[in-house]
Amino acid sequence: MSRRVLVIEDSHDIAELVKLHLRDCEAEVDVEYNGTSGLARARSRAYDLIILDLMLPGLDGLEICRRLRERRAYIPILMLTAKSSEPDRVVGLEMGADDYLTKPFSVRELVARVRAIFRRVDALGERAETGHRVERGGLLIDRDRHSASLHGKPLDLTTREFELLWHFASHPGRAYRRGQLLDQVWGAGYEGYEHTVNSHINRLRAKIEDDPARPRFILTVWGVGYKFNDVMHDG
Repeated sequence: MSRRVLVIEDSHDIAELVKLHLRDCEAEVDVEYNGTSGLARARSRAYDLIILDLMLPGLDGLEICRRLRERRAYIPILMLTAKSSEPDRVVGLEMGADDYLTKPFSVRELVARVRAIFRRVDALGERAETGHRVERGGLLIDRDRHSASLHGKPLDLTTREFELLWHFASHPGRAYRRGQLLDQVWGAGYEGYEHTVNSHINRLRAKIEDDPARPRFILTVWGVGYKFNDVMHDG
């Protein structure tokens, strides 16, 4: 199956190298060398993946990532950065990037990361076809439609927030450590970023809880992590 990939990278050599090797993934690749034109291209057609440099002329990669994540349609983002410090990687992940690579990177690792993203997206689509639904306490999660609502009002969730909520709701009462959630919801490449789980849960609580400081759905299990409330009445 052919994939559509957009590479936004100001280095012509790197962009062409990425484009060349993504042929191994049977990908059709477009390239933009400027952040402003890259964002416009990303909005102009449906892509299966965006490979995004952090430092770009025009709009930088973080701003592009932020604007793309404001849209309801989800596009996986693999961020490239010449910066190797942890804060830069964390900011990229917190802005919604699915994965990152630090320059200089191995072409084999790039291809492996791209294939891993495609596998996760495919698996998500396959699970969505099973038609599962969960309804608890006025919260309705429809895996088939990839949608969620609270007391009949649609919830505006990112794909990662939806995956996290579904994972909790489909295993009520089970306590998860942050590392387990990283492995089972985020996948490989996120080891050591437990704070990312905390940030996503805080944002999720702000969207689904009447009082995020006193949550009804996603509960904190002190000394362990989090769980979905298994004693709530349906409604």
